[in-house]
Formats: sequence, structure tokens, C-alpha cells
Amino acid sequence: MPRSSRTVSAHVAHTLARHVEHVFGVMGNGNAWFLDTLERETTARFTAVRHEAGGVVAADAYHRASGGLAAATVTYGAGFTNTLTALAEAAQARVPLVLLAGDEPTSGPRPWDVDQIALAAAVGARTYTVGRADAAATTVIAIEHSLTYRVPVVLAIPYDVAALEAGPVPPAPEPALPGPLAPSGPFDAAAIADLARTLAAAERPLLLAGRGAWLAGAGETLGELAGATGALTATTALGRGVFPDGRYDLGVAGGFGADGAMALAREADVAVVLGASLNQFTMRFGELFSPGTRVVQVDVAQAATHRHVGGFVRGDADLVARALVDELRGLGATPSGWRETVDVAAARTYDVGPSDGLADDGRLDPRAVAHRLAGLLPADRVVVSDGGHFIGWANMYWPVASPDRMMMVGTAYQSIGLGFPGVAGAAAARPGSAVVLTTGDGGGLMALADLETAVRTAGGRGVAVVWNDAVYGAEVHVYGRQGLAEEPMRIPETDFAALAAAVGAEGVVVRSLADLDRLASWAAEPEAERRFLMLDCRVSPEVVAPYQEEILRVNLGR
Repeated sequence: MPRSSRTVSAHVAHTLARHVEHVFGVMGNGNAWFLDTLERETTARFTAVRHEAGGVVAADAYHRASGGLAAATVTYGAGFTNTLTALAEAAQARVPLVLLAGDEPTSGPRPWDVDQIALAAAVGARTYTVGRADAAATTVIAIEHSLTYRVPVVLAIPYDVAALEAGPVPPAPEPALPGPLAPSGPFDAAAIADLARTLAAAERPLLLAGRGAWLAGAGETLGELAGATGALTATTALGRGVFPDGRYDLGVAGGFGADGAMALAREADVAVVLGASLNQFTMRFGELFSPGTRVVQVDVAQAATHRHVGGFVRGDADLVARALVDELRGLGATPSGWRETVDVAAARTYDVGPSDGLADDGRLDPRAVAHRLAGLLPADRVVVSDGGHFIGWANMYWPVASPDRMMMVGTAYQSIGLGFPGVAGAAAARPGSAVVLTTGDGGGLMALADLETAVRTAGGRGVAVVWNDAVYGAEVHVYGRQGLAEEPMRIPETDFAALAAAVGAEGVVVRSLADLDRLASWAAEPEAERRFLMLDCRVSPEVVAPYQEEILRVNLGR
């Protein structure tokens, strides 16, 4: 019988379990003692994945869908190095995540060990190594660091320490976490008062919110601010659904936006950006706003994050928005009336492709497929998006209720192949919702190890949409147009429906819009009687997403 709650690993497991509800990963030599205690003696649940990167991805998606601290676990060596792409994504996306990993013995590296601390640091994760006398305290410090700075950390257990007797688990203090960043002092007060006066005088105000506004819990207050100013609203891709009133929302700003909606955004005379980093894609490579638009950014960053920002207020999006609402009331400001003069619904309409759904090459037009799926997918859904050319289709055509229902795992680090394990995290975080994966054939094949994980964890509430165009789309559209050899960019057409069936799912090859009717009948069945549904959509590689065309115009001058 294994020793129980007195080992170093047990101290880590019990302490971590006080702060997380779910751990994802793969068992190995380096984390076996930790997992034994986690399973036997704590209330935290463990979900096994089939590739170590998948454990970090599942934990990442769990955080994005639930807001809770993410946790994953792997063994040392190859188990750890397998996580690096997913760990880099979590670092780039500012996801608070604890990766419990085995590590080399305290006596020094073995022939197969590598410098895991250096590797973690290279992708943006700090390592905390536990010892025999401080395992619980070090675990709390790692948690505190992760939550304070919104970054992944590695919690390492040296191999020769993992099973050492360490006595009863000691009480550990709660992590000391900072509160919301409140604007303070005369300069902040003056900046907020000035911005309120600017909004009160604006004729065409626009509010643009990102994931930071959602993390700040600013949705309700942003709704009040939009109402007080009569502003149109827009969001980043990761902020979709943050505004409570969708009637005046232009949708996603940037390359995923509808042409009419982006034309209205460019008419704004004042734009207030809350909790959004204003990356090149959101800003349409500098073309989102007109040169005459006054752009003011509200963020917890140290300074403005785009050269077009003309004013900056540092602070929590909810607190600053509340201060603006109060200032506007004090001024007796009235709404601009702009949003009532424009047809927002018409402006945010997208091209839905040909009526028969077929592109010129006889394969499905992905725009038609995406539009049709929008009317068939369960309304109570969480969307998990892999990376690739196809990412525009879900962001353009599939509305989500709130930002925690759209996980774009991979886009921060510009990676693909993280889709299938993300389903496991979303399914655990949202047990009552349908989980919809959108992935390409290239990324789908790369993540194939965790197809079984997706099917097992989501079961009859899981749907995967594979945009199967037999190419790496972004590469073909960028480099194929420049005359580079396309053969390395092509993928032999793969039967994802058959692959899904092999691990217990139902697979449907979709060659016509009528084939999507199976989704409607599937959704009407009792969840307990249906299987995970794989829609293998044979789409045309010739239809280019609008955001991709925008990238091409900028980078190739076309």
C-alpha cells in the first residue's frame, strides 16, 4: 500500500487542491505520488489526456471557460518538454496556470534530464521547486505568483524528494492577491473628468471592449456607459458578448468584422477602448479608426499599447467605466443619439456564399457552411477554436453569449494543433453546455492524440467541426500566391469521420448543406442517447477568409 498524506507530493497535492477543482494531465514517474494523493485524498478531479501538451491546453481552456485557476500535471523530461508549445500559449495569453511537473533529483541531472527551469523561463513561465520542509508553502507562493501576474508557473518536484516522508500537511496561508487597480490621485481624476467631458460632447461615440473588460467584470457597467453616451459598441474576438445590449453592437472589430460595421467604426469621432490590447488584427493594421478619431485607452497596462491612442487612463475597466458614468451624470450629459440613426443589424451582415453552398471547385463554400451551422448549433454552447485559416468562420458567423464561451487556444502564440484537448477543459468547466470545436484538418491531425480525450470528456454534448480543405490554408494563401512550391502545404484528404468513429464518436462526411441536417436531428435527441458528433466538412481551399485577405494586402501590398 502506498504511503498517503505524509509525503512531499502529498503536501503539494493537498495544498493545490484547496485552490483548484480540476487537474488535467498524463501520469508518469515524476508525478505518480502527487496523483495518488490527489485521487485518493482530495476533492479535486483529475482528467487524463493522451499527450502532455493536451493537459496544459485542457487546463488553459478550463480557466478561460470558468475563470478558475488552471492546473495540469506531467512527469519530468520528455513529459515536460512535450508541454512547451501549450505553455508558451498560456504565457502569451496571460492564463493563470500551475503546471505540476516532476524534475531532476536534487543530487543532480541524470543522463536523460534537461534544464527544465531554463526551458520554462524561455517560454515565459517561472519555476518554483518544492523541498522536503517547504512543499506546502512553496505551492502557495506559486499559486500567488500565477494569480497575481496572470501567468503560468511550473511547480517542480525533484524525483528524489517526491516520496519522502514530510509529516502531516501543515496549514498554509491563503495567497495574498492584489485587488482591482483603482485609478487614484489628481492626475487620474483629471483624466477621467476630461474623458467624460469628451464623451458628453461626442457626436459619434464608440466603445470597444476586450477580454480585460470581461475579466474585470465590467459588462453591466459598460452597458450603462453605452446607454449614457448613446455609443455604438464593438469588441475584440476574445471580448464577444461582454456588452449586455446587442442591438447596437457592431461585432468583432478588425479582420473578423463585417465591412459595413467596420465602416461605421471608422465614422466614430471618439473611441474609448477598455481592456483591449489593440493588437494589429483588432486595429486592422492601423485602419480601424479614421485619422480624426480621438482614441482613449483604459487598461491596467503601464502605458498605451498602440500608437494611435491619444489618451490613456490606467485602471480596472469596471472601476473606470463606473467613474465615467458618475461623471456623466454629474455633467447632466445626454446620449448622442447616433446609434438610433444607423442600421446596426444591416451593417454587421456577412456574405453567406452561394445559395447551393458550393464553391467554384465543387466543394463546399465555408461561408455557407458556417452560416448554416449558426442556425443549427445548440444555443447554449461553448466554442473551442484551434488556430488556422478557418478561425474567421466561427468568429464571424457563430454568436456566443459571453467571452467565457469562446476559447481561441493557440492564437496568442500563433500555433495550431491545440483544439481537441481544449474540448476536455471546456467540458469540465461547463458541464451543462454543448461544447463545439472548430478546427482545421492540419491542426486536427496534429492534435489527433487527444481526439479520444475530446470524445470521452464531452460525450453526447460535444460537436467537432473540421474545416477539411486538404491544405494548410494560411500558408497556401500567403506563400502560394508568391509562387512558392505548394506541395509541402498540401495534406492528403483525411477521413475525420472515420477517425472519430474509431474512438466512439459519430462521424458525418459533409459534402452538401443538406448533410448538415444530421446536426439538427442530433440536437433534438436526448443527450444520453447520442454520441459525440464529428462533422467532417469538405470545404474549398479557394475561398479566402476576409481577415486573411487583409493580412495579404498589408504584407504583400495586394
